[in-house]
Amino acid sequence: MDFDAVADELYALRPEEFTAARASAVAAARTAGDRELAERIGTLRKPSLAAWASNLLVRSRPGDVEPLLRLGEGLRHAHHALDRTQLRELSRQQHALIRALSAQARQLAVEAGHPIGEGVQREVENTLHAVLADPGAAQAWASGRLAKPLSAAVGFPAVAESAVTDSAGTQRRPSAATAPSRPGRKAGEEQRRRLAQARRDAEAADRELRALKDEAAAAGQAVEEAKQQVSRLQRRVDELTEELARTREEHQQARFAERSARERARTADRRVREADRKAATAAAQLERQTSSDDG
Repeated sequence: MDFDAVADELYALRPEEFTAARASAVAAARTAGDRELAERIGTLRKPSLAAWASNLLVRSRPGDVEPLLRLGEGLRHAHHALDRTQLRELSRQQHALIRALSAQARQLAVEAGHPIGEGVQREVENTLHAVLADPGAAQAWASGRLAKPLSAAVGFPAVAESAVTDSAGTQRRPSAATAPSRPGRKAGEEQRRRLAQARRDAEAADRELRALKDEAAAAGQAVEEAKQQVSRLQRRVDELTEELARTREEHQQARFAERSARERARTADRRVREADRKAATAAAQLERQTSSDDG
């Protein structure tokens, strides 16, 4: 039994499946006589919903991992070099890529049967921002074994805190990016902070707007589906009403036919009885006539 294989398997599961699967893996390692491996597996932490969605994105969209990592390298280089032109262009790419990846993560969670809300999606987006800001966070995210979401510190180049399971089975903190040491850094730091804060504020407003648009679209879709359901049910009611009317008419006709048949049966029975009486009378007269002729 290999630790990395077990860890990869566990972090590919849905959060509610993690604990039982971990216990099973620990028991299997103990049965195999590998107590050290059992202890390492036991230290693996159950991922939060945001960490699970981030891991799901990495595992389900491996082709999207490298572009984000390359963008992070470019942003960090432009930031350290104070290349405003490149920084503006890469920031625009950052916004579009994080927005796309965040939407993918949300869709993947839905497809996996575990929809995430706006708060969890924001944690996924914060994780992606941390990936761009810090190479340690990028490595942690790319492993697909996050136990908690990552968060980028104010000022872009560092990651404040994260939790990721390394090959030793322990929780570790990604290293902070090394700040440049050059003349004028202090003078530009405040401007960079303001730019970063403005970017975050704009992104937050954009996320809120998108969330409201999504909610409005979902509500509109729900209204349309409800209208269609009402129309379908109304058509069914009309069909059943028409069918009920036909059935009642057929029932009335059947009852009329029944009454007519009974009347005909009574008439026929009465005629039979009259014919029987006539036949009996004629037979008696014939017998009397025959007896008179013989005498």
